[in-house]
Amino acid sequence: MPDFEVVGSQGPWLHCAGGTRIFDGSSGLLCANVGQSSPKVRDRIEEQFFRYSFGGAAVVRPHIQLELMDRLCRAVGRPDDSVALTTCGTLGVEVAVSLARNITRVRHGKRRGDILTSTLSYHGNSALTLALAGNHARRPRPEDALGLGPAFPAPYPPTHAHEGRGCDASCAGEIAKEIDSRGAENVAAVLIEPVNGSTGGAFVPPDGYLQRVSEVCRERDVLVVHDEVLTGLWRTGTPLASHHWEGCEPDVVILSKGLGAGYTGVGAVLVSPEIAPWIRHEDADPLPAMGTMATHPLMAAACLGVLDELESIDFAAFTARGERLGEAMKSLNGVGPVRDVRGLGFLYGVELTPGQLWPVMKAAEERGVFFYPFTGAGEPKSEGLVVAPPLTSTDDDIEFLITALPDALAAVG
Repeated sequence: MPDFEVVGSQGPWLHCAGGTRIFDGSSGLLCANVGQSSPKVRDRIEEQFFRYSFGGAAVVRPHIQLELMDRLCRAVGRPDDSVALTTCGTLGVEVAVSLARNITRVRHGKRRGDILTSTLSYHGNSALTLALAGNHARRPRPEDALGLGPAFPAPYPPTHAHEGRGCDASCAGEIAKEIDSRGAENVAAVLIEPVNGSTGGAFVPPDGYLQRVSEVCRERDVLVVHDEVLTGLWRTGTPLASHHWEGCEPDVVILSKGLGAGYTGVGAVLVSPEIAPWIRHEDADPLPAMGTMATHPLMAAACLGVLDELESIDFAAFTARGERLGEAMKSLNGVGPVRDVRGLGFLYGVELTPGQLWPVMKAAEERGVFFYPFTGAGEPKSEGLVVAPPLTSTDDDIEFLITALPDALAAVG
């Protein structure tokens, strides 16, 4: 499909050559959470730019990075966590994997550092993370997969069918079975998306599932790592997606997209205070390298501007808009080519009948809105749209989106 010739932007709107504009119905690649051209982000970057634009953490006191770490932890309700900053979500996952292995080897004497993921997971775009996860479209060839692969079925019907019923909390038993078959002494962590992202299209786990995953792992001294690269920082309507359920607090959280919000590449790994001291144990392996640009002061400044934007949101109005969006999306279930709708907050997957994805995308763009496509769940592979507008969208913006999409669906039939 053709790219847009963008000559300007404001919030959730892209201004195109010729005087037209288009609404960003997917927050770019599920990252532009506070819209574009934010004055708060610009002011933060400008202020830091004239102080210094680069300073290695071992040379220059990292005041702005420390401010970011503190603000971030408080923003997501984990004020006592330790933080590692990275340059992107993929590297955040790699660092989280390294830390989980390090901690469990020192704390529990683990012999191996196996990381278990699901058949519908996506955890980044490196050779390691692609091999580890279950994304159907992006998995490497078997001979290139480093001997790795997903370890348990995701608790959603396309990948975990049950005779006469859907998935429920008991599906976490698949994780227990896999840990026990390998031996708990060989498993460092379970890496899981609390709410599925774009691989399957915003699947939401059954009630009680994440809590049961945590119980299974605690019983076996296995860490729980939540990949909130896509869902973190209010994308699903709460600071973290896991906040929708009680009793499922992870040991480690990975954040990225909502923190950089399209203004900068960034990743952040939050480690709970109960396990962080083990990272510095005398028998621990050397810490994984964060990278030259991982504590870049301009990156930190942009992220602080994003947090400024997020914290200035009227959350009562924000919640009401999310509910309005959800009602509108769920009302599409069974309409025309729509097979299913699922999601939370400002993240919804609209699954379409096979062959209708690109016609619907084109019809939506003709009506002034674009969305992000998803493919990959089940056999045959499902396909559809991810609806994920910027969190700073107004009432009028949401009304525009939820009017344009039904019109596009009706045009395709």
